[in-house]
Amino acid sequence: MNIRMDDLRLHDHRNCASCPIRHRAVCSKCEPDELELLDSIKYYRSYDPGQPVVWAGDPLDFVASVVSGIATLSQTLEDGRTQMVGLLLPSDFLGRPGRATAPYDVTANSKLLLCCFRRGPFERLLRETPSIAQRLLEMTLDELDAARDWMLILGRKTAREKIASLLTIIAQREASLQKLSPTDGSAFDLPLTREAMADYLGLTLETVSRQISALKRDGIIRLEGKRHIVVPDFDALIAETGDDADGGLLV
Repeated sequence: MNIRMDDLRLHDHRNCASCPIRHRAVCSKCEPDELELLDSIKYYRSYDPGQPVVWAGDPLDFVASVVSGIATLSQTLEDGRTQMVGLLLPSDFLGRPGRATAPYDVTANSKLLLCCFRRGPFERLLRETPSIAQRLLEMTLDELDAARDWMLILGRKTAREKIASLLTIIAQREASLQKLSPTDGSAFDLPLTREAMADYLGLTLETVSRQISALKRDGIIRLEGKRHIVVPDFDALIAETGDDADGGLLV
């Protein structure tokens, strides 16, 4: 019998104790009995790169945590123009209790695994379980702060600062999932293509490529292959974002 590696990873994630996002997800504050209640209504969905999760305006009968992979949030105008408005990284929450339809197009940008909860039972559990409600509120407020930070990135930062800011966000999230500090040494696979980075940052593909090459040339990052990035000095990367020393990006 052939067993795919994806099947093995999914089997590992079914156990909440070994889930890689457990300490950051909506269930992070749950007691064992509350986890059992969540476990009774959860199931998993996987998506291939480029596969839609849901279209804006369509019914969304579940909410979910991103276990692995990355998804993009996009809006489309009447004339067909689209704009990427957000990213869903591991441990991020998809869906909104109380809203039955999706406000954005959600598309898998890489191999995506979601831990899903049926909407009705989750909303009832949310009303009855303060730890889940509290964690969801915290995540919502963090998302609001991150959106405000992103307005600054898109509206005021230079192309180099935009690229450095995005790399910082990804590096911080990767370190958090591994329960490390980015200053311990950061290395990650870039989850976005350069085309997707250009779309998200409001830049051209050529500008993204030039700025990544410049950061590499200046020793801020190292590239291993096409997508693996090593950050030898995280403080040096932070300095390239243009943020105040006492500020920082939320992840």
